[in-house]
Amino acid sequence: MNNCSQAPQTDSTRAAAERYLESWNTSGMDWDAWIAEVALAKREFATLINASPDDIAVFSSVSEATSAVASALDFSGGRRRVVVSEAEFPSIGQVWLAQESRGAQVAWAPVSGGTIEAEAYDGVIDDQTAIVSACHGYYLNGYLQDTAAIAARAHAHGALLYLDAYQTLGAVPVDVQALGVDFLASGNLKFLMGVPGIAFLYVRREVAARLHPTVTGWFGRSDPFAFNVKQLDWSASASRFDSGTPPVINAYIARAGMEILNKIGIANIYAWNQILTHRVIDGGRDRGFTLHGASDATRKTTSTAFVVADSHAIEAHMRVHGGIIASARGPVIRLAPHFYSTIEDVDRALDALGAALA
Repeated sequence: MNNCSQAPQTDSTRAAAERYLESWNTSGMDWDAWIAEVALAKREFATLINASPDDIAVFSSVSEATSAVASALDFSGGRRRVVVSEAEFPSIGQVWLAQESRGAQVAWAPVSGGTIEAEAYDGVIDDQTAIVSACHGYYLNGYLQDTAAIAARAHAHGALLYLDAYQTLGAVPVDVQALGVDFLASGNLKFLMGVPGIAFLYVRREVAARLHPTVTGWFGRSDPFAFNVKQLDWSASASRFDSGTPPVINAYIARAGMEILNKIGIANIYAWNQILTHRVIDGGRDRGFTLHGASDATRKTTSTAFVVADSHAIEAHMRVHGGIIASARGPVIRLAPHFYSTIEDVDRALDALGAALA
């Protein structure tokens, strides 16, 4: 019940890891096949968000992806403002704060009552804004921001929009064309059924063509295997945001996890997750739990948070005494089922939470 933190292992993802290990063991080195696997993982990610594989770069983490985007922006001119929502995961906010040494001026769109509406950005975004950084889903309680409305506000002032979709991708339909985002990043260890150590970045083609990230590496070149140490050229696609040697074994696993989701279909997954989310919210209310954030399942990812006094103690009690893996985060305990979860799983988790609270 902790997909907002770490997905479980599947037969497919385990087999993918073993396939890489077997390749390494029998061939010693097969970089053609390994790099092809990275490209296939990019393709699966692109399918999830309605993009082209050429619009995708690969990193070891979303923090690294965010840093690469930040490094491509010029904060020395008239556009120095970076608008960040208070709902961002700390790592994202910290990347933008680190740009203040390069001239960036960070301003915050406030969270109120565990939610953040698009109107919170009014008066914060202005004509000096270079980029707006917004999470699609709030890590603390799964609240969904109105990304299209935020993108429209950013673009009206000539600013770019960076979207962190780590808490939504794989559980909620995401279409970068419809949302109008310029960048979208996500790692794979949560609802994408993968592992830590790999993340993907979408860059809108028209935006990529004019940016030159200084967080870079040999895979960001037009021909990485030219091995020209004195040449800093740029790939014609979003791979100009690629940096060093990609995380190959992670790409094997990430591809396998995303293949599961694309085969089932995100629309089907979302429909079932809505049923599960309603069950968590209603069941928590019936048991007297205190909900954190929105109670409308359509404004949430499949992550629901309940306020508790000691979330880590509650998490430990649920695991040891109830056989339930939940996710502690600050003042809340989070329950995040996914497509494989059942109604019975949800009820058992709620009962375990009730026992822990008692």
